[in-house]
Amino acid sequence: MSPRRSYDQYCSAARALDLVGDRWTLLIVRELLAGPRRYTDLHADLPGVSTDVLASRLKDMERDGLSTRRRLPPPGAAYVYELTARGRDLLPVLQALGEWGEGALGERRPTDAVRAHWSALPLLRNLDGCAAGLVEVRLEEGTFHLWAGAEEGPVYGDGPAPGEPDARLTLDEETCEAVRRGELPLRDAVRAGRVEVSGEGPLAKELREG
Repeated sequence: MSPRRSYDQYCSAARALDLVGDRWTLLIVRELLAGPRRYTDLHADLPGVSTDVLASRLKDMERDGLSTRRRLPPPGAAYVYELTARGRDLLPVLQALGEWGEGALGERRPTDAVRAHWSALPLLRNLDGCAAGLVEVRLEEGTFHLWAGAEEGPVYGDGPAPGEPDARLTLDEETCEAVRRGELPLRDAVRAGRVEVSGEGPLAKELREG
């Protein structure tokens, strides 16, 4: 394990960057906000990261108390990585960083990788202040689900909702990218008929009513 690098500055921002300022660390946190993930799954959803760098970052995060590694019971018998409570506390940091970066997103480039669940955090920002609940999101890239207003546990996950969702959102690629870039608030997209909302939970009704 590599020795910890430090800015050696008595400043909370510098201390935070000592822990999460290395390249890929915050994106690993983004992936682990979905709950326990295997190394192979993390590598698949972090296109561009080398196996050596990913392994190194995961060891650093475990050392620094941001994540843990545990072995699944049989028949899984695989190791998974998951965030600690301190690691999950980085959610508002990622949310603020994502909001700040919306203006730099621009149009999607031909070389840009994309995963459906990368829309989870932008959509969560758009659901801030709404009723809490389980949301299933259907995009052209795939389906994922998220927990609006969750204070602990996973923030989102791949695939359909694990149970009847409080709301289902269906939107096309153009609308999704406009929401990601901060150009089109989710509620405005619903009112304009660009997002189909179904479900009978309080969250679905709130979105439909505007």
